[in-house]
Amino acid sequence: MAEINVVPYIDVMLVMLVIFMVTAPLLTPGVSIDLPEADAKPLDDRDQEPLLVSVDAAGRMYLNVGDHPDQPVDAETLVSNVSAVLRRTPGKKVLVRGDKAVDYGAVMAALVLLQRADIPKVGLVTEPPER
Repeated sequence: MAEINVVPYIDVMLVMLVIFMVTAPLLTPGVSIDLPEADAKPLDDRDQEPLLVSVDAAGRMYLNVGDHPDQPVDAETLVSNVSAVLRRTPGKKVLVRGDKAVDYGAVMAALVLLQRADIPKVGLVTEPPER
Protein backbone atom coordinates (compact mmCIF):
# COMPACT_ATOMS: atom_id res chain seq x y z
CA MET A 1 0.00 0.00 0.00
CA ALA A 2 1.39 3.42 -1.00
CA GLU A 3 1.53 6.12 1.66
CA ILE A 4 1.97 9.83 1.17
CA ASN A 5 5.15 11.21 2.68
CA VAL A 6 4.09 14.42 4.45
CA VAL A 7 7.52 15.39 5.82
CA PRO A 8 8.40 17.65 2.84
CA TYR A 9 5.06 19.45 3.23
CA ILE A 10 5.75 20.07 6.91
CA ASP A 11 9.20 21.41 6.05
CA VAL A 12 7.74 23.84 3.51
CA MET A 13 5.09 24.96 6.00
CA LEU A 14 7.70 25.65 8.68
CA VAL A 15 9.88 27.63 6.27
CA MET A 16 6.87 29.72 5.26
CA LEU A 17 6.02 30.30 8.92
CA VAL A 18 9.53 31.59 9.59
CA ILE A 19 9.34 33.87 6.54
CA PHE A 20 6.03 35.36 7.70
CA MET A 21 7.32 35.80 11.24
CA VAL A 22 10.37 37.69 9.98
CA THR A 23 8.54 39.91 7.47
CA ALA A 24 5.43 40.77 9.55
CA PRO A 25 7.18 43.40 11.73
CA LEU A 26 8.57 45.04 8.59
CA LEU A 27 5.08 45.73 7.23
CA THR A 28 4.25 48.32 9.89
CA PRO A 29 5.13 51.95 9.25
CA GLY A 30 8.64 52.78 10.39
CA VAL A 31 7.76 55.71 12.63
CA SER A 32 5.97 55.15 15.93
CA ILE A 33 3.01 57.52 16.05
CA ASP A 34 0.32 57.55 18.74
CA LEU A 35 -2.68 58.38 16.55
CA PRO A 36 -5.75 60.19 17.86
CA GLU A 37 -9.03 58.29 18.00
CA ALA A 38 -11.96 59.18 15.77
CA ASP A 39 -15.00 57.37 14.44
CA ALA A 40 -14.14 57.80 10.76
CA LYS A 41 -15.01 55.81 7.67
CA PRO A 42 -12.11 53.66 6.40
CA LEU A 43 -10.68 54.16 2.92
CA ASP A 44 -12.31 52.18 0.13
CA ASP A 45 -9.29 51.79 -2.15
CA ARG A 46 -6.77 49.42 -0.57
CA ASP A 47 -5.14 48.39 -3.87
CA GLN A 48 -2.68 51.27 -3.98
CA GLU A 49 -0.39 52.05 -1.03
CA PRO A 50 -0.86 55.70 -0.04
CA LEU A 51 1.88 58.23 0.44
CA LEU A 52 2.22 58.70 4.22
CA VAL A 53 3.53 61.86 5.83
CA SER A 54 4.04 61.25 9.56
CA VAL A 55 4.52 63.91 12.24
CA ASP A 56 5.86 62.52 15.52
CA ALA A 57 5.39 63.94 19.03
CA ALA A 58 8.48 66.14 18.63
CA GLY A 59 7.16 67.68 15.39
CA ARG A 60 9.61 65.89 13.06
CA MET A 61 8.24 64.87 9.66
CA TYR A 62 8.76 61.52 7.95
CA LEU A 63 7.87 60.23 4.49
CA ASN A 64 7.26 56.54 3.70
CA VAL A 65 9.22 56.64 0.42
CA GLY A 66 12.94 56.76 -0.20
CA ASP A 67 15.89 54.87 1.17
CA HIS A 68 15.28 55.70 4.84
CA PRO A 69 11.57 56.10 5.69
CA ASP A 70 12.43 56.04 9.41
CA GLN A 71 14.65 59.15 9.13
CA PRO A 72 13.14 62.65 9.52
CA VAL A 73 13.00 64.85 6.42
CA ASP A 74 13.21 68.61 6.18
CA ALA A 75 10.57 70.78 4.54
CA GLU A 76 12.24 71.11 1.13
CA THR A 77 12.95 67.38 0.88
CA LEU A 78 9.33 66.61 1.77
CA VAL A 79 7.98 68.95 -0.92
CA SER A 80 10.35 67.71 -3.63
CA ASN A 81 9.86 64.00 -2.86
CA VAL A 82 6.07 64.26 -2.68
CA SER A 83 6.00 66.22 -5.95
CA ALA A 84 8.22 63.62 -7.63
CA VAL A 85 6.09 60.70 -6.45
CA LEU A 86 2.89 62.33 -7.68
CA ARG A 87 4.41 63.15 -11.05
CA ARG A 88 5.18 59.43 -11.49
CA THR A 89 1.84 58.19 -10.10
CA PRO A 90 -0.86 60.84 -10.45
CA GLY A 91 -3.91 60.24 -8.31
CA LYS A 92 -1.96 58.57 -5.49
CA LYS A 93 -3.58 59.19 -2.11
CA VAL A 94 -1.68 61.32 0.38
CA LEU A 95 -2.32 60.76 4.09
CA VAL A 96 -1.00 62.59 7.14
CA ARG A 97 -0.39 60.69 10.39
CA GLY A 98 -0.05 63.14 13.27
CA ASP A 99 0.77 62.06 16.81
CA LYS A 100 -1.96 63.11 19.23
CA ALA A 101 0.65 64.74 21.49
CA VAL A 102 2.07 66.97 18.75
CA ASP A 103 1.24 70.65 18.53
CA TYR A 104 -1.54 71.43 16.04
CA GLY A 105 0.81 73.86 14.31
CA ALA A 106 3.24 71.05 13.36
CA VAL A 107 0.49 69.12 11.59
CA MET A 108 -0.66 72.32 9.87
CA ALA A 109 2.92 72.95 8.75
CA ALA A 110 2.94 69.51 7.11
CA LEU A 111 -0.37 70.29 5.41
CA VAL A 112 1.00 73.62 4.12
CA LEU A 113 4.06 71.84 2.72
CA LEU A 114 1.78 69.38 0.93
CA GLN A 115 -0.17 72.32 -0.46
CA ARG A 116 3.14 73.73 -1.78
CA ALA A 117 3.67 70.36 -3.50
CA ASP A 118 0.33 70.90 -5.33
CA ILE A 119 -1.53 68.08 -3.57
CA PRO A 120 -5.26 68.55 -4.24
CA LYS A 121 -6.57 66.29 -1.44
CA VAL A 122 -5.06 65.10 1.83
CA GLY A 123 -6.50 62.61 4.30
CA LEU A 124 -5.83 62.44 8.03
CA VAL A 125 -5.17 59.04 9.64
CA THR A 126 -6.82 58.17 12.97
CA GLU A 127 -7.36 55.11 15.15
CA PRO A 128 -10.86 53.72 15.62
CA PRO A 129 -12.22 54.53 19.12
CA GLU A 130 -12.25 51.84 21.76
CA ARG A 131 -15.76 50.65 22.48
